[in-house]
Amino acid sequence: MTWVTSMTFRVAIAPIFSRAATWAFIGFLAWYPQNADSASSNWAETDQTKVRMIAGTQGVGDSREFRLGLHFQMQPGWKVYWRSPGDAGSPPNVNWDGSQNLSNADIQWPVPLRFSVLGLETLGYKNEVVFPVTASAITTSQAVDVKARIHYLTCNDICIPYEANLSLNLPTGDAGPSEHAHLINRFRATVPDGGTAHGLKIEALHSVKDDKGMRLQLVASAQTAFTQPDAFFEGARGLAYGKPNVTMINGRSQALFDVSVDGLDGLDDGKGQTLDSRTFVVTLVDGKRVAEKSLVARPGAPPTALSFSAPTRDNVSLISILLLAIIGGLILNLMPCVLPVLSLKLLGLVQHGDGDPWAARAGFLASATGIIAAFLVLAGALASLKGGGMVVGWGIQFQQAWFLIGLALLITLFACNLWGFFELRLPQSISDASIRAGNTNGLGGHFLQGAFATLLATPCSAPFLGTAVGFALAGDTADIFLVFAALGLGVALPYFLIAAFPKTATWLPKPGTWVVKLKIVLGFALAATGAWILTVLAGTAGATVAWVAAGLMAASGGVLYWAHKLGHAGIKLSAPALLAAFLVATATPHWLSQSTASAGKIDNTIWQPFDEDIIPKLVAEGKTVYLDVTADWCITCLVNKGLVLGDQRVNDLLSSGKIIAMQADWTKPSDAISRYLAKHGRYGIPFNMVYGPNKPDGIVLPELLSAGIVLDAFGTAADNPILTSQK
Repeated sequence: MTWVTSMTFRVAIAPIFSRAATWAFIGFLAWYPQNADSASSNWAETDQTKVRMIAGTQGVGDSREFRLGLHFQMQPGWKVYWRSPGDAGSPPNVNWDGSQNLSNADIQWPVPLRFSVLGLETLGYKNEVVFPVTASAITTSQAVDVKARIHYLTCNDICIPYEANLSLNLPTGDAGPSEHAHLINRFRATVPDGGTAHGLKIEALHSVKDDKGMRLQLVASAQTAFTQPDAFFEGARGLAYGKPNVTMINGRSQALFDVSVDGLDGLDDGKGQTLDSRTFVVTLVDGKRVAEKSLVARPGAPPTALSFSAPTRDNVSLISILLLAIIGGLILNLMPCVLPVLSLKLLGLVQHGDGDPWAARAGFLASATGIIAAFLVLAGALASLKGGGMVVGWGIQFQQAWFLIGLALLITLFACNLWGFFELRLPQSISDASIRAGNTNGLGGHFLQGAFATLLATPCSAPFLGTAVGFALAGDTADIFLVFAALGLGVALPYFLIAAFPKTATWLPKPGTWVVKLKIVLGFALAATGAWILTVLAGTAGATVAWVAAGLMAASGGVLYWAHKLGHAGIKLSAPALLAAFLVATATPHWLSQSTASAGKIDNTIWQPFDEDIIPKLVAEGKTVYLDVTADWCITCLVNKGLVLGDQRVNDLLSSGKIIAMQADWTKPSDAISRYLAKHGRYGIPFNMVYGPNKPDGIVLPELLSAGIVLDAFGTAADNPILTSQK
C-alpha cells in the first residue's frame, strides 16, 4: 500500500512540482540580472564595447554626496576618448535628465593614453576605464534614481557612434562600500589634481615662434627623478597639439616639453594668431604620478641657464639610483628592525670562529643568495600588483593579517631552531656537499636566514631607500627588478665581504658550551620580535585574531619540542600538525571579525586625523602643519617618534597649538594615504612633511629624523619668528 501511494504521488503530483520549479527557475533568471548586483546597472553591450553605471556605496546614507562610475570595457584594438581627444575623436557625453533626487553629477577624467597613428595624435583609453562621477542627492531621506543617456564614439580602423541608456537605483540607508568601490577608487587615483600635484610641479609655460612654427615649451620638476614623463595640452577650441619632445634636465629632476601647435590661423576669438598670454590647461604624467594646472603662456623661450641635456634615457641617473639603492640597503643592516637578524649573523660568525674558512665562505654566500633571492621575489610580487592596477609600496605586506601571521609562525620556527628543536637544511644532495665542505649546519639554514633578514628589514627605512624605491615603483618592471636587486646587494654586502675574506671569521672566539647558551638567549630575542608582530596584528586585524595567532605559535613550539624529544618518529608526526597550524592561522582573519582592530587610533591631544584637503586651507590661514605618515608596523617610524617627540622643544610646540600636528595612520590599507604618497613619488614610510606660509608645497623631511631637522623645517615653513627662535 505504501508503494502504491508513493507511485501515485510520483505520477500525479510530481509533474505539478516540476512545472512549479521550472517557472520558479525562469522567474529567478528574469529577476537575477536586475537584482544580483544592486550597485550597478545592466551592461549596455555592442560588438565593440559594453558600458554600465556602478555605485561606490550600497546606499545613499547620511551624506548627500556619493560616488558613481561609468564603467567601459572595450574589445582589443578599440578605444574611447578623453575629454580633449586630440586630432580626432569625440569624448563620451552624458545626459542625466530623468534622474530622481539627483542634485548634480560631475564626471572626472582619468589620465589618458596617447595613440599615434599616421601622424595623428589622439588621447583616450583602451581595454577598460572607469570615469568617476561625484554626485549628490537632493535629500538623504529617499532613494536616488539615476538615469544616464551616454553618447560615445569608439574607434579602431573605423569609428562607430553609440548611445547607451543606463539606470541605477541607490536605496536609502547603509552607505558602506559596495563591491565596486575599489574599482572606482583605482581609476579615481589617476585623476589629476588641480594645480600643482605634490611631488610633481608644473613650473612655467612659454610660447615660442621660430622657423619651426608656433610652439609651447613647458618646464616641470619632480622631487623624485622622472621616468617616462608626458604632457597633454588643452586650450582654445580648434588648436591641435603634437606629441611633446621631452628633454631631461638636471639629472631627470626637471624636464622640458616642446610641443608644436597648429590651428591658430583658424581661430577668430580676437586674440590674434599668437600663443602669447593665452591660457592653457596642462596635464603632466609620469607613470602613476599626475599633476594638472591652468597657466598662461609667457612669451619667449625658457632661460638658457637650465642647461638642457639630450632627450634620451639618462643612464647615468639610473646608475646613480642603483648606487643609492646599494648604499640604502647597506645602511638598512643597521636599522632596529634588523637587530634580531644581526644576532643571527653574530651567531654564525661565532660558530665559524675556529672552523674551515671555506665552510664560512659557503655559509655566508648562501645567506647572501637568500637575501638577493628574497628581494627579487619581493620585486616580482610588487611588479605583479602594480601591473594589476593595485597600490604598491615598501612594507605594505605588513598591512595584511595573513602575512603577519605567517611571519609570526616563521619567527617561531627560527626561535625553535635556535633552541635546538630541529635544523634547517636543503635537500640531501646539497646538504651532503655542504657537509663534505665542513659546513655541518647546512647551507639551507644560511639561505633561509638571508631570506628571513629581508622579511624583517621591510618595516624599516633608511637614508636613500625612499628615493630608490620611489624611482623603482614609479618606473617599469625592469626598473623594479634592477633597483630591488641593488637593494638586496646592499643588504648582502657584509656577507659577500666575509665570504671574500673568510679568514676574518677565525678572529672570533672559539666555539664552546657558551654558544649553546647564546643560541637560547637569541631564540628568546626572536620570540620577543614575534610578540611585537602580534601587537601589530592586533592593530591590523583585532585582538582576537592576535590571541589566536599567539596560541598557534605556542602550539607550534610545543609540537616541535615534543617532536625533538620523541626523535625521528616525532619529527615525522609534527609535519601534519605544523601544516594544520599554518592553514588555521592564515584562515583566521577571514573567520573572525576585524571590527576590533585598533588601527587608526590617534592621540587627539596632539594629533588630528589626516585630511589632505584641509592642509591648503590651514596654510592659507597662516598656520604651519606637521604631517606624519606612520604605521604600527613601521619600526623606523617608532624610532623617529622617540627621537622627535621625546624632545621637549618639539613636544611643547605640538602641544601648544602653534604647530598643527596631523597623523596619517597607514597600519591598515588606505587609498587616501596611498594616493598622497604616490603624489610625492613615495611608496613607503616613514614620510614626514612640513607645510607653512613660506612653504605651501611643503618640505619633505628625510627618513631618519632628529629634533633639529624638524625644528629647522618649522622655522623655514612658518612665517613666525617665534617658531624660528625655538630652534
